[in-house]
Amino acid sequence: MCPNTPVRDTKLTHQSEREREREREREMGMMSLSSVMVLLMILLVQVSSTQYKVGDLDSWGIPTDAKVYSKWPKSHSFKIGDSLLFLYPPSEDSMIQVTASNFKSCNTKDPILYMNDGNSLFNLTQNGTFYFTSGHPGHCQKYQKLIVSVGPYSAEADALSPSSSSADADAPSYQNAFGSIPLSQKSSSSSPLFSTVVASLACAVVVGALM
Repeated sequence: MCPNTPVRDTKLTHQSEREREREREREMGMMSLSSVMVLLMILLVQVSSTQYKVGDLDSWGIPTDAKVYSKWPKSHSFKIGDSLLFLYPPSEDSMIQVTASNFKSCNTKDPILYMNDGNSLFNLTQNGTFYFTSGHPGHCQKYQKLIVSVGPYSAEADALSPSSSSADADAPSYQNAFGSIPLSQKSSSSSPLFSTVVASLACAVVVGALM
């Protein structure tokens, strides 16, 4: 007689192969889930960020009210991921980032950052206090300067803001009239509905992966 065929060993081998296949599928599913979650987190960060048009004015320039740029940041809560949009005629103005001491003295030499494209976007990528002014001679002295704090309240920033008395005394009496400039963009926060949809989608992906 022929020896008996090891049927049981064959079944065990097939069962082991199926288990290994299921394990590979679970691993692939978890990898896909991780990728989707990372993309959703990136999307949520982008949705929750805000682009602010500096001063909520048509353009970045010498203000008619000398306290405009000192008051404006106090009405907003800036966070990492937000950005500041400076709009101005590139042939007539610019934007520079400076140190606290140079901000106070209106020293525009050796700026940290210089931009003169007329549509300058500054991204807030970390907590701290940021100091901006115009790189055009004499504009800083006429209160075209801005302090923006990200994170905890900055007493230093408040101390460097123009005082009411000096601002009122030196405020220019003319309108800042420019020619054609890029269309302004309103400050816009994230859409609560869109954020909810994204969060729901993330939950659905997680539940689907676990089933």
